[in-house]
This record gives sequence, C-alpha cells and structure tokens, in this order.
Amino acid sequence: MEFILNWAGPIIYTSLAVAALYGVFCVVLLLRKIKEKRFAGDAAATEFLDQIREHLGNRDFDGAAALCDSPPYWSKAVSQLILVALTNRDRAQAKLRRMLAEKFERDVLADLEYRHSWIGTIVKSAPMLGLLGTVSGMILAFRKIALNQQTGTDPSALADNISLALFTTAMGLTVAIPLVLLGALVQVRIGKLQDSVQQHVGEFLDDLEVATTA
Repeated sequence: MEFILNWAGPIIYTSLAVAALYGVFCVVLLLRKIKEKRFAGDAAATEFLDQIREHLGNRDFDGAAALCDSPPYWSKAVSQLILVALTNRDRAQAKLRRMLAEKFERDVLADLEYRHSWIGTIVKSAPMLGLLGTVSGMILAFRKIALNQQTGTDPSALADNISLALFTTAMGLTVAIPLVLLGALVQVRIGKLQDSVQQHVGEFLDDLEVATTA
C-alpha cells in the first residue's frame, strides 16, 4: 500500500498534465470547427444569401447548388443545409424544415456537443484527481507520524507528503477553472452558430418557397 501511495504523486501529476493538454486540445478543435461552420460575419452571410437568392429568382437551382458546393462555402453549415434543401425542394415546406433541423442537429450540433462533453468531463475529474492527491499525501503524513510517535517526528520529514496533499489540490483547480471559462466560451459560440444557421436557413426557405411556387 505504501508503495502505491508513494507513486500516487507522480501518477496524479502526469494525469493532470494529460487532462489539461487534452482539454485545451478539445477547446482549440471546437473553436476551429465552429469557425469552419460559420460565416466570417453578417456581411459574408448576406453576400452568400444574395447570390443564392439571385439564382432562385432565375430558377437556376443547379447554379445555386454549385455555389453551395464551391470552395468558399462548401464547409459552412448553412450551405450544406441549403444543398440538402435544393435536392429535396419538391417536399412540403413543413417536412423540409423538419428534415433540415434534424440534419443540423445530427450532423453538426451532435458532434460539437459530444466534443464539448469531454471538456465537462475534464472539469469534473481534475479536482477529483487533486483530491486523490490530497488524500494520498495526508495518509502518508499520518503514517509517518504513527511510525515515529515514540521517537518523535521531524516536521521536515512530513513536508513532502503535506506538499503533495496541498499542491495536487491546487493543480486540480488550476486545470479545472480555466477549462470552465473556455468551455463556457465554446458553448456561447455553439449557441451563436445555432442562431445564425436557423436565421439564414429560414431566409433561404422563404425564398425557395417563392421560387418553387412562382
């Protein structure tokens, strides 16, 4: 048991370092993926929708589909959904809107939420790893006190164990707190992505309805 406790410190420090690195990796990956799915700004989205509207006005559905599949736009969530809508434009508007909402939820939001859940897992587990280090350090410290109760205990002999007990807790919080803030930032970006996609796809569907019934 003492052998395991003595090795607890290095194992916990390594685990916290890996958790911190993986948490940062998930944050960076999510931010990059969200940026890839969103337009650079409202001006870029408006420009794209105006071009789509022009094609729809001419009933040039193939031209609209080609625009969605062009390099500047093919990775955007809005253009991907518009491409699906153009392929299924013969469906009723209610069914088309429901199909696009389900596809966005399944293909985009589900993946983002899955990756975001790992950030939440690290936020919860990092303090627990720190607490494990605290418990391990205190057990070793009390064990030394118990073994040396007759001869007296040198306080310096307990320093390493107490340091482990306190430092791992601090490290766990140091990992968790920034990831809480970064996770909130990612969640806000996901919410903005969802709002913008709903707005822009809604505008397109209104234009598509006019074009297909004209």
